[in-house]
Amino acid sequence: MSSVDQIKERLNIEGVVGSYIKLEKAGNSLKARCPFHNEKTPSFFVSPERGSYYCFGCGAKGDIFTFVQEFEGIDFLGSLKILADKAGITLEKFTSKTTDKKERLYQLLETATLFMQKNLEAEDIPLSYLKNRGLNNETIKNWKIGYVRDEWRSISDHLKSKGFIDDEIERAGISKTEGKNTYDRFRGRIMFPIFDSAGRVIAYSGRILHDDGKSAKYLNSPQTELFDKSKVLYGYDRAKQSIRKFDFSILVEGQMDLLMAHQAGFTNAIASSGTALTVEHLALLKRISNKIIMSFDSDYAGAKAAERGWALALSNGMDVKIAEIPKGFDPADLILKDKEKFKDVIKNSTFLIDFLLNRIEAEHKDLPAQAGKKKLWQTIKNKILPYVYLLDGNTERSRYVKKISDLIDIKEDFIWDDLKKVKLDDEFQPQNTQVENKTIEKEISQEILKKGSIERSLASILTKQEGRQTDTTNVREKIKNILSDEKYLKFQEEYKNKINELAFEAEGYYENIDDDKLQKETEYLILNLREEYYKKELEKLLTNLKLAEKSKIAEMIESISLRLKLLMQKLSEIKSEKNSFYKNNLDQPKK
Repeated sequence: MSSVDQIKERLNIEGVVGSYIKLEKAGNSLKARCPFHNEKTPSFFVSPERGSYYCFGCGAKGDIFTFVQEFEGIDFLGSLKILADKAGITLEKFTSKTTDKKERLYQLLETATLFMQKNLEAEDIPLSYLKNRGLNNETIKNWKIGYVRDEWRSISDHLKSKGFIDDEIERAGISKTEGKNTYDRFRGRIMFPIFDSAGRVIAYSGRILHDDGKSAKYLNSPQTELFDKSKVLYGYDRAKQSIRKFDFSILVEGQMDLLMAHQAGFTNAIASSGTALTVEHLALLKRISNKIIMSFDSDYAGAKAAERGWALALSNGMDVKIAEIPKGFDPADLILKDKEKFKDVIKNSTFLIDFLLNRIEAEHKDLPAQAGKKKLWQTIKNKILPYVYLLDGNTERSRYVKKISDLIDIKEDFIWDDLKKVKLDDEFQPQNTQVENKTIEKEISQEILKKGSIERSLASILTKQEGRQTDTTNVREKIKNILSDEKYLKFQEEYKNKINELAFEAEGYYENIDDDKLQKETEYLILNLREEYYKKELEKLLTNLKLAEKSKIAEMIESISLRLKLLMQKLSEIKSEKNSFYKNNLDQPKK
């Protein structure tokens, strides 16, 4: 039996998906808000019977492997590794003869990492540096920290001895070519492997051991087939379960900060590793928890970059708090000196706007009263209002408008006026907010009234009835009479290819409806389908009538007018039928 079959035998769809998102019972299925797009009303359904999922909002669908791939942002082999770990299954071992190009790169990096680890074990100076910074042997081993000697081709030569070729070594980001010379990218550095969501090594961050005054302190792998720095957070593979458990993440800046945090028990910490925070990073975190605490070093030289990250997180609808590290420390140093102090800093973290207001107020406290308030207001306008503007909804904005009003003794109306004038760069435009959700919900509501959705609902009911061995000949005949033969054939063809999706919909919406109520639902939908087609015909006739009147063709005007009269009569009859339907059925069908 293959690894895939073993995993499917041991793991079920509801258990896997339920370990990532909260599921609720919906007939024989389970439902949730979709993790792949923003919504307020659940449209994501999981079917234990079929071992698959489907979202009616964005169309996401698949089995346990595709779900893990999409949620974790990894390839099939990555999802296989994660699910094999969950199932307690050992995957078949890779060999150097494997022909899959991507899998060879993963193995190449594992081979390189093992080589670097052995180098570190044999070198006292880099090992002493790590221990002096506070790392213990267990952390060094678990995070696969290594070392490369200051030699031009030591890693490449080792990899070639293991069966890898120059092209693969360069594609993995280990070596680089300048002119006719190819040499190792990392030399004389302590190596921190960077892992993907499945825990596979995909890149490195190397810290120089002996600073020569010319080389960068930290050197990261370049963009490769496996590594996209805009999508990878250091430590995410280890932190994701704790982030889910504690419902917040802690963002630190560097590798040492991250390693010391995890070693001290703050296992929901992740690091940006010196790269700018991106929308992709935040999307990765937001799927697990909407809450993030960002550590801020008062002496941090890249304050602007930090503030950009704050704004980006807020604009993506996240609950952003700031944990201010005391001057002269970074998180790693503070944890080494006083772990409890770092714990207090995290515990006392402040919501972003409160943190900024407190900081700005402190900066202006020594100014004369009147001049101080005027200058304070200008600073708030420039530095605080853009963040207030990014808040999700006017209720939250109102709270800070009042707070600012009380702080500087200015009318709230003036603040609201200036708030309306705030302009943001495109990257900070509010995303995934209530405004967008309302727009989506409005579009969905309008879509329900469209012909296509009526047809889909009928197709879903037909799927349900035929699953109950109910004769649907009469219903299909009625649909055929409305659509015409040609359109009915298209209707059959379109929904024949969507049988699994329709089955999901039927389970979700019609599972607990008996045959009598299902028949009423069908009658109501057929009435609406007929009305929709008459309305469409009415629009065409009105357009043609305008053209005929413009051309002054009397015969055409008379013919169209007669057809309009008959069509209006039919629409009136349908309206009467619907009214009669309502009177005769206390349980009205869904609109």
